Amino acid sequence: MKRPTRRMIIAGAVLAAGAIVTAAALGFGGSVPQVEASSTGLPPATAKITKGTLTQTQSVAGTLSYGPVTPLTGKADGTITWLPEPGAVIKPGDPLYKIDNDPVQLFTGKLPPYRTLSEGDSGPDVKQLEKNLKALGYKGIQVDKYFGSSTTEAVHEWQDDHGLPENGEVAPGQYAVAAGPIRVTEVKTTVGATLAPGAEVLGYTGTERLVEIDLPVDKQQYVDVGNPATVVLPDGSKVKGTVSKIGAVASTDEEGDTTIGVTVTIKDQKALGTLEAAPVTVQLITGKATDVLTVPVTALVALSGGGYGVQVVDGGQVSYVTVKTGMFAGGMVEISGSGLTAGTVVGVAS
Repeated sequence: MKRPTRRMIIAGAVLAAGAIVTAAALGFGGSVPQVEASSTGLPPATAKITKGTLTQTQSVAGTLSYGPVTPLTGKADGTITWLPEPGAVIKPGDPLYKIDNDPVQLFTGKLPPYRTLSEGDSGPDVKQLEKNLKALGYKGIQVDKYFGSSTTEAVHEWQDDHGLPENGEVAPGQYAVAAGPIRVTEVKTTVGATLAPGAEVLGYTGTERLVEIDLPVDKQQYVDVGNPATVVLPDGSKVKGTVSKIGAVASTDEEGDTTIGVTVTIKDQKALGTLEAAPVTVQLITGKATDVLTVPVTALVALSGGGYGVQVVDGGQVSYVTVKTGMFAGGMVEISGSGLTAGTVVGVAS
């Protein structure tokens, strides 16, 4: 009868996939304990079965930045009298730039200004204006899509606070909207220049750095919105991230590679240091097995009747136990078999 033999093919295949172990050996210090056998006839080395979590990952290339640049165009004509510096962070209620010394303010919203608003008007743009005025501290205003007397009063106060003509009307050239605070990336004009409606004033991004990935479409199954990801910075340090957006439309470049855009957000911005833009590696989780028994892949033995087993070493005796394998990750393999528990000693290849 043939003796079981160890095969290393499996180990090579799973290691090539780039899988890693994020936690292992609950109760055993997080690493695989190796103990040299001392009796003749025993395996050359042993390891204890551990219980923990195996995590498979797929590494892809990404780019760290503040995200895509959005152009900001003017809605009124006049002379530019003040501009922010590149890198400046502008919050809702702060001026984006000044034209004829009147500030053009940043409001929060999605609907760009397209008409002059005054008492009697109604619509989503009125509600957007009212929400911003209320958020800026103007009291007594009713947020209801209708430009009533309370809105007029709040607009008068807002105009008085910012040196604007107190006419109770809000012109489209007096504000611009964005999803939240912005970071100025570039200025497209100069102080003293004449601005015409539709002319680009500056470019901006969000205020938090993120990672954008052009993910090959054949790897799309690895990502879902909300999945955790690990961002590896150029210095080798790692930062936790979360998949926040997956594009709906794939694109093909000049070389014929088809990709889909994926965005990874990073909560701990301080962990990124002073980096503003850099190529990074992103480790996407492709699978996870929790609370499972694991052994080094080198503990697997190919049984003569087919399948795999492990050599259990107990009191100087060796017995073979058939196992069912599960996930492979980072040189470890999930196993289950009769009588096997965390702490059981098994043979491994030297």
